[in-house]
Amino acid sequence: MQEVTGDVIVVNSLGMHARPASALVQVTTSFESNIYLTFKGNQINAKSIMGLLTLGAARGSHLIVSCSGSDAEQAFAAVTEIFASGFGEE
Repeated sequence: MQEVTGDVIVVNSLGMHARPASALVQVTTSFESNIYLTFKGNQINAKSIMGLLTLGAARGSHLIVSCSGSDAEQAFAAVTEIFASGFGEE
Protein backbone atom coordinates (compact mmCIF):
# COMPACT_ATOMS: atom_id res chain seq x y z
CA MET A 1 0.00 0.00 0.00
CA GLN A 2 1.31 3.43 -0.95
CA GLU A 3 1.40 6.32 1.51
CA VAL A 4 2.03 9.95 0.62
CA THR A 5 2.05 12.90 3.01
CA GLY A 6 2.71 16.58 2.38
CA ASP A 7 1.55 20.13 3.00
CA VAL A 8 -0.92 22.36 1.20
CA ILE A 9 -1.84 26.00 1.75
CA VAL A 10 -5.34 27.44 1.48
CA VAL A 11 -4.85 30.20 -1.10
CA ASN A 12 -8.43 31.20 -1.96
CA SER A 13 -9.59 34.37 -0.22
CA LEU A 14 -12.56 32.90 1.68
CA GLY A 15 -10.80 29.77 2.94
CA MET A 16 -12.48 26.39 3.24
CA HIS A 17 -16.18 27.21 2.91
CA ALA A 18 -19.02 25.23 1.30
CA ARG A 19 -18.07 25.59 -2.37
CA PRO A 20 -14.40 24.55 -2.09
CA ALA A 21 -15.35 21.83 0.39
CA SER A 22 -17.81 20.43 -2.14
CA ALA A 23 -15.23 20.65 -4.93
CA LEU A 24 -12.66 18.84 -2.79
CA VAL A 25 -15.12 16.06 -1.91
CA GLN A 26 -15.84 15.56 -5.63
CA VAL A 27 -12.10 15.10 -6.21
CA THR A 28 -11.37 12.91 -3.19
CA THR A 29 -14.30 10.54 -3.61
CA SER A 30 -13.01 9.57 -7.05
CA PHE A 31 -10.07 7.76 -5.39
CA GLU A 32 -9.99 4.47 -3.51
CA SER A 33 -7.29 5.70 -1.14
CA ASN A 34 -7.99 7.07 2.32
CA ILE A 35 -7.38 10.81 2.28
CA TYR A 36 -7.08 12.86 5.46
CA LEU A 37 -6.41 16.53 6.18
CA THR A 38 -4.89 17.71 9.45
CA PHE A 39 -5.15 21.30 10.68
CA LYS A 40 -4.28 22.51 14.17
CA GLY A 41 -4.18 18.95 15.46
CA ASN A 42 -7.59 18.03 14.04
CA GLN A 43 -7.60 15.23 11.46
CA ILE A 44 -10.63 14.82 9.22
CA ASN A 45 -11.59 12.56 6.33
CA ALA A 46 -11.22 14.65 3.17
CA LYS A 47 -14.16 12.75 1.66
CA SER A 48 -16.50 14.27 4.29
CA ILE A 49 -17.97 17.69 3.52
CA MET A 50 -18.97 18.13 7.16
CA GLY A 51 -15.45 17.34 8.28
CA LEU A 52 -14.03 19.88 5.84
CA LEU A 53 -16.43 22.58 6.99
CA THR A 54 -15.49 22.03 10.64
CA LEU A 55 -11.77 22.60 9.98
CA GLY A 56 -12.08 26.38 10.04
CA ALA A 57 -9.17 26.71 7.60
CA ALA A 58 -8.91 30.34 6.50
CA ARG A 59 -6.73 31.78 3.74
CA GLY A 60 -3.07 31.11 4.46
CA SER A 61 -3.75 28.02 6.57
CA HIS A 62 -1.23 25.19 6.26
CA LEU A 63 -2.78 21.73 6.18
CA ILE A 64 -1.20 18.29 6.11
CA VAL A 65 -2.55 15.92 3.45
CA SER A 66 -2.17 12.18 4.07
CA CYS A 67 -3.12 9.65 1.40
CA SER A 68 -2.85 5.89 1.75
CA GLY A 69 -3.96 3.21 -0.65
CA SER A 70 -3.43 1.85 -4.13
CA ASP A 71 -3.84 5.24 -5.83
CA ALA A 72 -2.32 7.41 -3.08
CA GLU A 73 0.13 9.22 -5.35
CA GLN A 74 -2.59 10.19 -7.83
CA ALA A 75 -4.91 11.24 -4.99
CA PHE A 76 -2.19 13.39 -3.42
CA ALA A 77 -1.44 15.05 -6.76
CA ALA A 78 -5.13 15.83 -7.33
CA VAL A 79 -5.61 17.26 -3.84
CA THR A 80 -2.51 19.45 -4.02
CA GLU A 81 -3.56 20.66 -7.49
CA ILE A 82 -7.03 21.76 -6.39
CA PHE A 83 -5.60 23.60 -3.37
CA ALA A 84 -2.98 25.32 -5.56
CA SER A 85 -5.70 26.41 -7.99
CA GLY A 86 -7.59 28.14 -5.19
CA PHE A 87 -10.62 26.01 -6.04
CA GLY A 88 -11.21 28.27 -9.04
CA GLU A 89 -11.82 31.27 -6.79
CA GLU A 90 -9.84 34.47 -6.53
